[in-house]
Amino acid sequence: MATRRRLAMTAAVAALLPVLGACGTAAPGADPTSGASGAGTVTLVTHDSWAVSDDVIAKFEADSGVTVKQVAVGDAGTLANQLVLTQGSPLGDVVFGIDNTFASRVADAGVLEDYSPAGAATGESPFAGLTPIDQGDVCVNVDTAWFDAHGLAEPVTLEDLAKPEYRDLMVALNPASSSPGMAFLLATVGAFGVDGFDGQGWTGYWSALKANGLTVAESWSDGYYSEFSGGGEGGTRPIVVSYSTSPAFTLTEDGSATTTRALLDTCFRQVEYAGVLAGTANPAGARALVDFLTSETFQADIPGQMYMYPADPDVALPADWVKFAPLAPHPFEVAPDQITAHREAWVDAWTEAVGA
Repeated sequence: MATRRRLAMTAAVAALLPVLGACGTAAPGADPTSGASGAGTVTLVTHDSWAVSDDVIAKFEADSGVTVKQVAVGDAGTLANQLVLTQGSPLGDVVFGIDNTFASRVADAGVLEDYSPAGAATGESPFAGLTPIDQGDVCVNVDTAWFDAHGLAEPVTLEDLAKPEYRDLMVALNPASSSPGMAFLLATVGAFGVDGFDGQGWTGYWSALKANGLTVAESWSDGYYSEFSGGGEGGTRPIVVSYSTSPAFTLTEDGSATTTRALLDTCFRQVEYAGVLAGTANPAGARALVDFLTSETFQADIPGQMYMYPADPDVALPADWVKFAPLAPHPFEVAPDQITAHREAWVDAWTEAVGA
């Protein structure tokens, strides 16, 4: 996501699989109760935008006696796919970063323990085995400096993006491989349904974007850094799918304004979850880590590290978020059961519409 740190992957996913398969199961001859005290090592499998302050994770390790090893396997879409593919031979002990666009696929695949922290302030989940940890709005972002320099009014709505004045300016993300890409697809489903956008529905909307010069990136980092002109790495397109929090990290030198802006009339709310992976060799340690992710200590660290909103509504936010990183007042919505029922068909229809 645009507001997250880019973490280098420790190795290619293909190279990791035979090694990590051993992380979630006890070795031959090992004591199967060795993790019962909550000590030992827990492998946390995440998307590649996971980040936590060193002192926060150190506190958990000191208090619990558990050592945390983190492995990133790509975007949240890739993470969900890998969890399903390795069902029965888990990549680790705990997963973080499955979001509400992919959660039902993971929950229905039998890859999770049915565990939720008792009394967690982060709320309940509609998905068995997954506990909400953070949330954020996936929205179109624009490079305000680019629009100022070119004397062009910024778009405001989803419909604006299909207008000829914005031809060849937008970068979207592939919903098959990117969770924010899937979230934005759902924003268009929620906005247009089957007969909105002048009777063309959401697929007609995507066809119109494609005809207007849309380009599609496979991941958030490719879209934001390689293609987006506001990403600071040489991109040329001033419109990109990202997050409402992204502009808070593009402040001008005096801190009075941002060089990018989120279009709050284009958003879908993404919720990220954590869960204990079925087959963990350290169930007590894994549960302790999920408990910790819902604690005030970890929740308060989320905005500054992963640039998402904590799921606990009582946790204080950075002072500048009210001004520069607001949540959308009325994000588009699609019911979880509809996502479950239609996600794959919607991705197929999107692929046909954009020719990806």
